[in-house]
Amino acid sequence: MTAQHAIVHVGGYTAEMGGRAEGIVAVRRDPVSGELTPLGTVAVTSSPSFLVRHPARPVLYAVNELSEGQISAFRVAPDGDLALLGVRPTGGAEPCHVAVAPDGRHLFVANYGGGSVAAFPLDLDGVPGERSDLVRHEGHGADPQRQEAAHCHMVSPDPGGGPLLAVDLGTDSVYRYDLDAASGRLVPRAPRLRTPAGSGPRHLARHPDGRRCWLVGELDGTVTAYDLTADGLHQRVRVDASGRVGHVQPSEVAVGPDGRFLYVANRGVGTVAVFALAGEAPELVAEVDTGGEWPRHFARAGEHLYVADERADMIRVFRVDPVTGVPEPVGEPVPVASPTCVRP
Repeated sequence: MTAQHAIVHVGGYTAEMGGRAEGIVAVRRDPVSGELTPLGTVAVTSSPSFLVRHPARPVLYAVNELSEGQISAFRVAPDGDLALLGVRPTGGAEPCHVAVAPDGRHLFVANYGGGSVAAFPLDLDGVPGERSDLVRHEGHGADPQRQEAAHCHMVSPDPGGGPLLAVDLGTDSVYRYDLDAASGRLVPRAPRLRTPAGSGPRHLARHPDGRRCWLVGELDGTVTAYDLTADGLHQRVRVDASGRVGHVQPSEVAVGPDGRFLYVANRGVGTVAVFALAGEAPELVAEVDTGGEWPRHFARAGEHLYVADERADMIRVFRVDPVTGVPEPVGEPVPVASPTCVRP
């Protein structure tokens, strides 16, 4: 890998989840132009729907979103090739999100179908050991189809060492857990945040200042701003996730590296919405068409934004204007089968 190029890995749905991917795809990225060059499938694995990298080791983790969920760990070669290090059962169905503790010593998984959070110790090489805890959420929400039971959708470790946040779409809740590092157990910290009924919280994004976060509601198409304090999350204001007319189903949310803008991918209308964060409420300043209808995930690398559209079988490249924060499309879409996560 040269200084001019880097490798991006893309996860997707395989046939087990109705997708067309074969596993994890490697893509070469030119950091100057943003151009992507697909290198092919580098790990054949079942429905690796979400990927994350170890903060210090050349290790990539993938959830295998199956009825009997798994977490797979791969050693990353300089050319992007992947070598399997180990596979562990997650203890729940359809794991859909994975995160690594900032110190690189533990791994956390959100089991969507199981409505649970799993914790795994990582050794010095980043290899996961046997699961150290599994915490199941109980309850349901207002939507009888989507919220008939708990559905954990995201795990978010605190970069500053505070509690782990677990976002549960099924129970309209964000749970907080302290990690007992010695045992690897998750200790619930009260109170849990109850989001507005029927909102179906999916993902949250933390501000670099550590004092604020934003939560997208998959079911009601909203973005809610919260203050993060030692005693919990405190709601400030809610806004629509999109200014477009039509079906709006938010997916990914992230704060830009300088903390000035919030980005939200909206499935259905097929957009990335850009919100300025200077005021009390997020202010919609632009909404950019992605070229597809189902932007499932996006990630920032340098001045470029990479958007994975699951149903359009493509990654779209955007350059983010450093002043306005608005992404503008660059080049042609890059074909990738059923992409659900893009990880620079």
